[in-house]
Amino acid sequence: MSAAPAKPAPSIHAISITAGLGLMILAMLIAPLIDVFSKLATTSASPTMITAGRFVFQALCMLPFVIWTGSWRSFSWRMSFYHFIRAAVIAISMVCFVATLAVMPVADAVAIFFVEPIILTVLSSIFLKEIIGWRRYTACVVGFIGAMIVIRPSFQEIGYVALLPVVTAFCIAIFAMMTRALAQREDPWAMQFQMSMWGLPICAVLLLIGGVTEIDFLAPSVPDLTTFTWIAAVGVVAALSGVLSVYAYRAAPASVLAPIQYFEIISATLFGWLVFGDFPDPIKWLGISIIIGSGLYIIWRERRVASIKPVTKSETTSVAP
Repeated sequence: MSAAPAKPAPSIHAISITAGLGLMILAMLIAPLIDVFSKLATTSASPTMITAGRFVFQALCMLPFVIWTGSWRSFSWRMSFYHFIRAAVIAISMVCFVATLAVMPVADAVAIFFVEPIILTVLSSIFLKEIIGWRRYTACVVGFIGAMIVIRPSFQEIGYVALLPVVTAFCIAIFAMMTRALAQREDPWAMQFQMSMWGLPICAVLLLIGGVTEIDFLAPSVPDLTTFTWIAAVGVVAALSGVLSVYAYRAAPASVLAPIQYFEIISATLFGWLVFGDFPDPIKWLGISIIIGSGLYIIWRERRVASIKPVTKSETTSVAP
C-alpha cells in the first residue's frame, strides 16, 4: 500500500504572517491597559503629567535593549526628525485621550477612537492623492454616524470633551502612517526609545505652559505613590505594546494586520467592566458595531482594490521616509 503524500510544509512567508498576526493580537489585547492605568492616575495627576510619565518609563524600559542590541549606533539626526513628529502626535493624542478618560468610560472612548481607519482613508485621499471610490466614502460616512451614536449621550453629559477621541484618532492616523514606513528600516526598540526621548521635551513645554496659565489638563503636579505606580504601569505597557506592534508590522503586511486592531475594543470593554464597572448600553453597542463594520469594510475594500491594481515599477521601489 502506497504511503499518503506528505503535506507540504508551511512557507516562510506564511509563518511570518502567522507570527505577525499573533503579535498584533497580543498587542491589542494589552493596549487598553494603558487607558485603564491612565484613568486610575487621573484622580491626582493631569493628562499631560501622565503623558510625560509614560514617556519617562517607556524610555527607561527601552534603554537596556537599545544598549544591548547596539541599535543606538543607527541613531541619526535625519531620522530623529521623524521620531520627533511621531512623539508630537502621540503626546497630543494621549493628552486628549486621557482628558477624555477622566470623565468617560474606557470602552466608549476607545470605540470613538476607532474612527481612525476612516480618518486615515480620508487623509490618504486628500494628501496622498489615492483614488477612493464611492463605496469607501460611503463606509466613512456610515462610520462617522456610528461614532456620533456613541458620542451623542456622552456629549450631553460631558460636553465637547467627548469629541477629543476624534482628535486622538486623527493624530494616531498620522502616527500609523509613519510607523509603517519606519518599521521596515529601524530597530523596534530604537524607534520606541527615540520617540520617548523626543516626547519628554514636548511634554515639558506643555507642563510649563500649564504651570503659567493654570490650565488644569496641562498643569504639573507631584503624584503620590499610588498615582506614581499607575503612571509607571502606563509607560511599561505602552513600551511593550508598541514593540509588539512594530515587530508585527515587520512580520506581516499592514493590510493583513489592520482588522486585528478591533480586538482592542473587546479587551477595552472587558477591562472597563472589570475595573470600573462600566459596560456600554444597547445604543452605544449599536454605534460600536457600526464603527467596526464600516472600518472592516474599508479594510476589505482597500485589500480588494490593491489585489487588482497593476503594480508599477515605482510602487515596488522602496522610498525612504
